[in-house]
Amino acid sequence: MADRGRGFSRGRGAPGPGRGGGRPPPSSSEPNKNKREAILDLSKYVNERIRVKFTGGREVTGILKGYDQLLNLVVDEVEEVVNEPAPSHTRSLGLAVLRGPTVTLVSPVDGSEEIANPFLAQE
Repeated sequence: MADRGRGFSRGRGAPGPGRGGGRPPPSSSEPNKNKREAILDLSKYVNERIRVKFTGGREVTGILKGYDQLLNLVVDEVEEVVNEPAPSHTRSLGLAVLRGPTVTLVSPVDGSEEIANPFLAQE
């Protein structure tokens, strides 16, 4: 191979500066990298009735049975609130896995109530 003006020649896999930047591989024992903690602590809502709202406007209620760090939820006795026809009604879905990327809100059913929007212009 031609030298191409780099001042030295290397074979394949030779040590030294190159495309890798000369950085050592990351060490698994670095103290700066802490394990990521979950933003939400859903453990206090396990076996409690929760309300879940999704992107797109769907809303369900049910009993939280499990979850993971991606906010995937396992919910039992799920009932979907259907608002499409003018009078809203519920549809029973049973046991369901709710995908985390579509979840926008998780709240307990007990101890919360819907209030009027204080920022809505008064007529």
